[in-house]
Amino acid sequence: MTIDLTVSDEVRALAPGFTHVAIEARGLVNGPSTEATAALLDDAARRLAVRLDGRAPHEDPHMVAWRAAYTAFGAKPSRTRNSAEALAKRALADGGLPRINALVDVYNAISVAHLIPVGGEDLDRIKGGMRLVRATGDEDFVTAAAGERVVEHPDAGEVVWCDDEGVTCRRWNWRQGPRTRLTEESVNAIFLLEGMGPDAGLEAAGAELAELLAKAGPDARITVHPPR
Repeated sequence: MTIDLTVSDEVRALAPGFTHVAIEARGLVNGPSTEATAALLDDAARRLAVRLDGRAPHEDPHMVAWRAAYTAFGAKPSRTRNSAEALAKRALADGGLPRINALVDVYNAISVAHLIPVGGEDLDRIKGGMRLVRATGDEDFVTAAAGERVVEHPDAGEVVWCDDEGVTCRRWNWRQGPRTRLTEESVNAIFLLEGMGPDAGLEAAGAELAELLAKAGPDARITVHPPR
């Protein structure tokens, strides 16, 4: 069954250049980070450095477009960076990229190498379809602090991904909630690659991600949906 993904008219009006590629993958095998996924992350950092050629991540034209979109809904992009810019900064820092688990490592590597926000959600934890909307401010965003369950609410007008249970990711792709994250037990997932403008490179990044997922799970059923 294909998950229903929608982008609201309000978000389209806010950022007319926004597009996304969705990759559904079922029957995956996840687990701890491996030497192979660590090598992917290291290679992604090298590819990023070549792309930037001495510039800071926020100076890349694609990140400039994302910063404009964040500013348009009231966020301060230097404080709440989109996920690609935040990962890129970590990739170029001395500590490098974090190792999370095999699937997260793979999509983080694609995000860094192509400088594109990429997220992964556990399809078995998504309730209903997924919608990209401007928040009313009443939606629940369930997270954790000091091991305790905490319910936050997005700002009114903030761009969020949500499902029938609540917000799954705040400020477009800035902060994912723990409820739908990919864990080592995840077997069915949807990966979202998000871009601003026609030159974001989503299709090439999506094709590379699909290839890596197929290698990691030869029996997985992978469907790449065209840009929307």
